[in-house]
Amino acid sequence: MLRRCFSDKFFEAGTDEAGRGALAGPVVAAAVILPPRLHFPGLNDSKQLTEKKRYELREIIIRKALAWRVAFVSQYVIDRINILNASILAMHQALRFLPVKPEFIVVDGNRFKPFGDIPHQTVIDGDSKYLNIAAASVLAKTFRDDFMRVIHRRYPQYDWHNNKGYATPGHKKAILAYGTTRYHRKSFHPNMQLEFDF
Repeated sequence: MLRRCFSDKFFEAGTDEAGRGALAGPVVAAAVILPPRLHFPGLNDSKQLTEKKRYELREIIIRKALAWRVAFVSQYVIDRINILNASILAMHQALRFLPVKPEFIVVDGNRFKPFGDIPHQTVIDGDSKYLNIAAASVLAKTFRDDFMRVIHRRYPQYDWHNNKGYATPGHKKAILAYGTTRYHRKSFHPNMQLEFDF
């Protein structure tokens, strides 16, 4: 049973990212502030949910959350500042544009940078412990998946609508066969020697 939040603050924001380990596409983060006593049947870490369930929950989260935002950081920025910094930047951007200022931030993982003067806590596997982080993981994952499906239409040979830009054997073979696109991360090498043409 996931807990609603980590602290005793009413406006606690949970935040998480998706796409950190992909070879292509942006990293996407979400921040969510949930109301008290809201029932979320089946809400869990997005990786533990079926695709259908993630999209069902997304609609509930969007409709019922006190506040939510999603932020994208492109592959160009990832290559410039590295994926850890880009992930934190995406979380900061999602938090910055929340219509309600958080009183506390709880973050999935073990790395974060202070966001203004708002106290925060990192939690390893937080998306399987706290509802607000789990909600953020669902939003980040589904919005990123939507983006990867859109760019798949332009580059269908990479199968992004299925692999979402991750280093599957098929994606690696496509890179060797067709080279890379502007959506590929120049700094990410899928355990092979590749020439990145930008």
